[in-house]
Amino acid sequence: MNQPLELFIAIYTDEDVSRELANELHERGFRAQSAIEAGLLGADDDVQLDYAIANQMTILTYNRQHFMPLATRYASEGKHHFGIVISTKQFSDVRFGELLRLTLRLLNSLSAEEMIDRVVYLQEFEQPT
Repeated sequence: MNQPLELFIAIYTDEDVSRELANELHERGFRAQSAIEAGLLGADDDVQLDYAIANQMTILTYNRQHFMPLATRYASEGKHHFGIVISTKQFSDVRFGELLRLTLRLLNSLSAEEMIDRVVYLQEFEQPT
C-alpha cells in the first residue's frame, strides 16, 4: 500500500460476476478486470483477493459466505486490502443493466482511499423507490 492510490476505485470481478461488467467499466474509463482476464478461473478466494490487493483493486463478488470470513481474517492478521464489494443478488444477463448501474453508483460515491479495508454491499447503492 505504498504506491499512490488512484482517485476512482479499480474493480476486479471474481469468476461469478459477468466478465462483461469489467468490459463495460473499462469502456467508461474505469480500471477494471475480470478473473477470466487475469487467468484466475477456479482459483481459491484468498488467491483472488491477493491478486486484487497486488493490483490495488477492489474485488466485487457474490460470494458473501467466503469473503466475509476472509475480510475478518485479514483484519485480525493486520493485512490490508483495497475493498470488498459483495452483492447479495446474482445478476443474470437479463438484469446486467442493474448490476452496471449499481456499480457505477458505487464508483461515483466512494473513492479508492475510502474503500481501503472496507466491506460494502452493492445493494447499498440502490435508489429508493
